[in-house]
Amino acid sequence: MDKKDTPPGRPAERPASSARAEREARLAAALRENLRRRKAQARARAAEAPRRDDTAKEG
Repeated sequence: MDKKDTPPGRPAERPASSARAEREARLAAALRENLRRRKAQARARAAEAPRRDDTAKEG
C-alpha cells in the first residue's frame, strides 16, 4: 500500500501481531453472536413444535 493510498490519519502499516489479534477478536465476537443466534432459533423452533405425548393412544 502506497502512502497516497493510505486514508488520512491512519498509519501506512500495522504490526502483523496487532492485525492478527484484531482479526481474531472480530472472529471470536462473530462466532459468539452466531452461537447466540442459533440457540435462539433452536429455542423458538422447540417452543413452536407441538409436544409429543408418548402416553396418548397406544394400540
